[in-house]
Parts: sequence; C-alpha cells; structure tokens
Amino acid sequence: QGQGENAQRLMEHGKRTGDWVLLQNCHLSRSFMPELERQVLSFGASLTSSISPKFRLWLTSMPCEFFPVAVLQASIKLTNENPTGLRANMMRCYKNLKCTDPFGPDEAFAECSKTNAFHKLLYGTCFFHSILTERRKFGPLGWNARYEFNDTDLEVGVQWLQMFLSEQAEIPWEALRYVVGQIVYGGRVTDPWDRRTLLSIL
Repeated sequence: QGQGENAQRLMEHGKRTGDWVLLQNCHLSRSFMPELERQVLSFGASLTSSISPKFRLWLTSMPCEFFPVAVLQASIKLTNENPTGLRANMMRCYKNLKCTDPFGPDEAFAECSKTNAFHKLLYGTCFFHSILTERRKFGPLGWNARYEFNDTDLEVGVQWLQMFLSEQAEIPWEALRYVVGQIVYGGRVTDPWDRRTLLSIL
C-alpha cells in the first residue's frame, strides 16, 4: 500500500539510466494498476529516444481479475506452476530445501542432535506439503476454499521442526502438530472442515 509513487519514480529512473526495475506482488496494489497500464502503454509510444534500450520492467503477480490485460498482451509472460503428481511434488520440496541452503539438508541441519528423527520428520513434512498442494487440483473436492500453500510454508515448517528437535530432550509431538498444523499451514485455512481435513492429513 502506498508504493505507487515509489514504483513510478523507479520506472522513470530506470527508463533514463537503463536499469532493470522489479515490481513485486502487483496483485496487492489494485489502485496502482491503471497507472501501471498507462506507463506500459507509453513505452511503445516513446520508444525512440526517451527510454534506454537496456531498460527492463519485471512484474510479479498472483492471478487476479484486475490485472491489466493490455500489460499482459504487451509482455513476455513466465509462469511458475507446481509439478503434477505426488512424486514430482516431493522432489520439488527436497530441491527447494537444497536451494535455500547450498550445503544441503544434511550439512544445514548437522547441529540437530536427533538426525535420524529429523530426517524422518523432514520426509513427513515434505509429504504433508506435497499432499496439500496436490489436493488443490481437485477444486472443491480437495478444499472448500482456494488456499495458496507455498514453499515458504514448507521452509517455516522445517525451521520449526529443527528448532523443536534441537531444544527439546524428547520429540514434542503435540507442539509440532499444533505449530505446523494450526499456525504455519492452518493460518491460511478459513473453513472449519478444511482445517479438520488438514489436521487429519497431518
């Protein structure tokens, strides 16, 4: 909210200097979309001298109905979709965990005193995340409402898992179930039946 002026200033600066400008989460700035559309359409009109040939404008957005169609038509579009199938989702979870830490899960969590338990619970957390994301494909049969579970949920869940295992003598099952099920993933869930389903899967 209130970032429209900053975005406009950055675009003007980028057009002059040839910098690349990244505007993230455009779906959160509905009021700025008409101005963004006007700016993007003006790029084609003033392509001769006022815009540096090195200038690039990157936009990130979730799908939304108010995103300007003219901006989409004038752009090169990239989409990031979840892989299909439980196995592919599991592989993606492990790859993303390795990407967040260049040393990989083994070295990253070497300080965790319960490595055997950690590896099993890490597998369980990735399996849980994969099932939740896979259920979205089934629409109202999977969830009553549309929930955007993402990789950040998995990363936060793994961080809590590591913290609980490192700090507690015994595995705190109830605390893990509550934090992962009710807070990390359950914080997105608004329907009571969906929450019940999520906790049953966990």
